Amino acid sequence: MSTQLQEPPRVNPVAPAPENNSLRDIERFAEGVSLPPVPWLTQLSLDQPRVNVHCLGSFRSTVKRLADIVIAVTMLVLLSPLMLLTAILVKLTSPGPIIFKQTRVGLNLRGKVSDRRLENGPHPEESGDRRVPGSDRRVEQNYGRLFTLYKFRTMRIDAEKNGAQFAVAGDSRVTPIGRFLRKSRIDELPQLWNVLKGEMAFVGPRPERPEFIEMLSREIPDYLRRLGLKPGLTGVAQIVNGYDNDIEGFRRKVAFDLQYLQNCCLRNDLKILLRTVSVVVLGKGQ
Repeated sequence: MSTQLQEPPRVNPVAPAPENNSLRDIERFAEGVSLPPVPWLTQLSLDQPRVNVHCLGSFRSTVKRLADIVIAVTMLVLLSPLMLLTAILVKLTSPGPIIFKQTRVGLNLRGKVSDRRLENGPHPEESGDRRVPGSDRRVEQNYGRLFTLYKFRTMRIDAEKNGAQFAVAGDSRVTPIGRFLRKSRIDELPQLWNVLKGEMAFVGPRPERPEFIEMLSREIPDYLRRLGLKPGLTGVAQIVNGYDNDIEGFRRKVAFDLQYLQNCCLRNDLKILLRTVSVVVLGKGQ
């Protein structure tokens, strides 16, 4: 979070398009943030800003899910030799497991709720306060559904011996083969299993770790609104903004995620997937 970026000249936060509530909503959120334009993203004209995936409608949601399944199965079959070779290289080049597992925060369809027990006083049966502090899952779920994300391991097994921390450019914890896997995005191929399970989509906001959600939601207004869509393997933020992990980088990511929510459609998903291929081929990953 300490990495400082030189702020580029401020530009129009969205590509020119007819005025509508969704665009004004993005502009309001992005005020004060240097947000590069995304002229290739088709701008939808909406009567009301979208809140979450339910606003897409059943047909669009079904098409998006079916496309995820078909593409995931196809990629798993075609890329299985590459994934096998990657597993062997990870095992031979550094000690530790081949697959790295980490808890991430996914879809959140619940609004912020108040605890009626606090409003009305403790229930007579709870007067002894038998609950363990911090164990109320209803509070935790306000951030979104927790799921286990899978990746090929790219860091040493002691990478977080001092606690959870963001990855940075030139991170010394990354293994030699890990640098190539991260740059080529090959390390993310096991997430195809997350897509098949329905925990992720191909296109959507990048899933964040629960350890950082509370802090980011305090620092960035409307941060939790990005959880209204399933997290994705790729997205507008991943393509345009990359993986900068300073606070301004996160502000831009959230603005891009909200922009995608307002313009989520099959046409834009295809555009994002095609641009992701070019990012991988040109080695623009981090």
